[in-house]
Amino acid sequence: MNPATAPQQVADADIRAARSFAEFYPLYLREHSDRTCRRLHFAGSTLALLCIAMLIASGRPQYLLYGLLCGYGFAWLGHFGFEKNKPASFKRPLYSFMGDWAMYRDIWLGRVKI
Repeated sequence: MNPATAPQQVADADIRAARSFAEFYPLYLREHSDRTCRRLHFAGSTLALLCIAMLIASGRPQYLLYGLLCGYGFAWLGHFGFEKNKPASFKRPLYSFMGDWAMYRDIWLGRVKI
């Protein structure tokens, strides 16, 4: 095992081994230790919610695509550009989606700092 990739491989294995969301979420937060990454997640999630509101208000389906692009685009920029890891959405898509919204809630509640 290459020492430079060992921590990422351990984190990947941990995330894949989580048997419940309660086990997954602390691992998810560990993969979001970079403040800029968390800020990009928060911005992308906020823009995604605005796109969903526009979808509902206008009835124009392209806003769903815009929401997905904002949410995932900002998050992946944070991971590849700042966190230097692979997004959890590549490993556990459903738990990752749930984790993003749990982290968004926890940021609003002051449990996670940005």
